Amino acid sequence: MSLNIEHAEGESPTVIKLTEPSGWTAEVLRYGGQVVSWKNDHGEELLFMSSKAIWKPPKAIRGGIPVCFPQFANFGTLEQHGFARNRWWSLDSDPSPLQPADSQSSVDLLLKSTEETLKTWPRSFEFRLRISLSAGKLTFIPRVKNTDNKACTFTFALRNYFSVSDISEVRVEGLETLDYFDNLKERERFTEQADAITFDDEVDRVYLSTPIKIAIIDHDKKRTIVLRKEGLPDAVVWNPWDKKAKALPDFGDDDYKRMLCVDSAVVENPIVLKPTEEWKGWQVLSIVSSSYCSGQLDPRKVLGGLN
Repeated sequence: MSLNIEHAEGESPTVIKLTEPSGWTAEVLRYGGQVVSWKNDHGEELLFMSSKAIWKPPKAIRGGIPVCFPQFANFGTLEQHGFARNRWWSLDSDPSPLQPADSQSSVDLLLKSTEETLKTWPRSFEFRLRISLSAGKLTFIPRVKNTDNKACTFTFALRNYFSVSDISEVRVEGLETLDYFDNLKERERFTEQADAITFDDEVDRVYLSTPIKIAIIDHDKKRTIVLRKEGLPDAVVWNPWDKKAKALPDFGDDDYKRMLCVDSAVVENPIVLKPTEEWKGWQVLSIVSSSYCSGQLDPRKVLGGLN
């Protein structure tokens, strides 16, 4: 396996390319610590990128997998989704206490507090992020250490923009019967009544105390994306639909038809770290080829067939 780094601005690596023998690839930017591409062994892109994404700092990039820290959405007093997604990260030369990566298909990134971040969030921190690629899987291990002399509190999310064939043909399994905040109704709390989440209008919900596995089933592609997570108890489901898409300057009018966000998050109960304490989570995205069964995909087999 190989790790290729393109250089720009002198010796600063800007785009980090991960590859593995069967042909799966991923691209990570130092800007935002953001994955902007994940392709399977056929070269098919699995992540959504807005047709109007702004690639020039200091703007955040609409698509891929942004890192939302130390705030997700407007659950707090900082800028929406925090500042980590529009800051430059460095390569982490000392990712301890993690074990060394067993292959070169991993990259370790580091974001530290600066004079600039302290003006908006007056806490010293070290945020380490490992991103690893293997055949059919993309793994994230975020870790935040409080290096301040006071406690810090934050919310967090990995915002997963998935590429789908047709949003009207997608269903999300694993969130049935759960409570959620509906951001379209002033964060009022509801309980999910449907057997699965399907889409025919704008959706912006924070599901609470979610299971370790969630399945995003794409009927047209006969493919399921399985999201597994730990330390990230909440899940955000978002699609802007047509009116919101037209109102977003960095979002194409019809882009909503081919995307869905299902995020791993900590929202309802923010993380609180005492001085020197560290928080750690993980997320694994994997692809399962699914076949139709009586006209429907069987998510129980998908969810139960993975360890």
